[in-house]
Amino acid sequence: GRRARSRRFARDDHGLTFHATMSAAFNTLEAEFVPLSTAWFPDVLRVENAAYTHPWVESNFTDSIRSGYQAQLLVAGGQLLGYFVAMRGVDEVHLLNITVAPQHQGQGWARVLLEALNAWARSCGAQSLWLEVRKSNTRARQIYETHG
Repeated sequence: GRRARSRRFARDDHGLTFHATMSAAFNTLEAEFVPLSTAWFPDVLRVENAAYTHPWVESNFTDSIRSGYQAQLLVAGGQLLGYFVAMRGVDEVHLLNITVAPQHQGQGWARVLLEALNAWARSCGAQSLWLEVRKSNTRARQIYETHG
């Protein structure tokens, strides 16, 4: 179906504030980014385990928060659509984890996550964004190549 998309970015003291609206013919879904917190761990771990054969475990997310990494959830109506975790370097950002919940894949949310990540990286003065992806993960590779 046809989708209309609108996005607003703003930077605040906690990182990135972002709102996205995607609407299909009869369905409108508004999403926003919220910081990862332990209250979201059950949902995050459920998505992580559903999405990967070698998922991150709770301690990976706990360590990310403790280390001050940028960890953002994309949420709509209290439902977790996806998330990313990124580490800031001197003049670069390393993407450690980006995941879209399996039931929301193929709807453009990965691009929304990447756009928000790019906006945050630029606001931090990053000159480059690094990530690793398995050669066999053709879907992710296509998204990254398309996104630049």
